[in-house]
Amino acid sequence: MTTGRHLVHASLYDEYVERLAAKADSLAVGDPYRAEVHLGPVIDQDQLGKIHRLVESSTARGARLVAGGTHDGLFYRPTVLAGVNEDTPAYTEEVFGPVAPVRSFADDDEAVKLAAASPYGLVLGVITRDTARGLALAERVPTGIVHINDQTVNDEAVAPFGGLGASGTGARFGGEANLDAFTETRWTTVRADVAAYPF
Repeated sequence: MTTGRHLVHASLYDEYVERLAAKADSLAVGDPYRAEVHLGPVIDQDQLGKIHRLVESSTARGARLVAGGTHDGLFYRPTVLAGVNEDTPAYTEEVFGPVAPVRSFADDDEAVKLAAASPYGLVLGVITRDTARGLALAERVPTGIVHINDQTVNDEAVAPFGGLGASGTGARFGGEANLDAFTETRWTTVRADVAAYPF
């Protein structure tokens, strides 16, 4: 449920990219058993290769590498890609690594179109000064989870969790939703005596 795509209004785009890149550059990457770090290693060499291939193929197709894009062993630097579009691999595919592709939009309709143009539908985060407008926008994007004015990485054991499309089967897990997700409903009747019928 990491933020795989950053959609930013055109009026804020340049400042957002600059500040996100500065934040990425400031994060410590390394072994959490040996030092205090913000990011540890990716899971294995195969995943590292996938992440790096997506970053390299994205820059080869015109995305601008603003931060990161390098690694030391399994430790991949937080990476920011600007100027991405629907042909940018790191924008269209799930990276499962510390890569933030950033794309601009002009208005709410374009933001909805871009957010909904994906086979994935796990989590949507909408950051806005107008929460009612953010909620109205979120209602137009098919996802299993929505957070208004919060990050996408939220999980509570008591809250249902699940996605739509390629992000899941539509089932919800967690809290009372577990009753539906992990059980079958069965109607059972019991009588002390065999029922008597008039025919």
